[in-house]
Amino acid sequence: MMTQTFTVTNPAGFHVRPIKTFVEAASRYPAKINVLCKGKKVNGKSSLSMLTLGIAAQDEVTLEIDGEGEQEAMQKLGELLVQIHE
Repeated sequence: MMTQTFTVTNPAGFHVRPIKTFVEAASRYPAKINVLCKGKKVNGKSSLSMLTLGIAAQDEVTLEIDGEGEQEAMQKLGELLVQIHE
């Protein structure tokens, strides 16, 4: 299992469009992907669950990825957390 923390840089936070992009990317990996923010832990492959986190700009988000392709998934999903600006 890999764990890494990222800071969301999108000034608008992580709203519907960035979450959709993140979930679509996460769903491509067979690994189990959990997202932790503000004391909550949710399935990173569920848009509804991700929305409940209310991720705002400058929030720290921790990814827990376990399983096949976890290294590649961590790199890609971490990039999405810090780079999506829609």
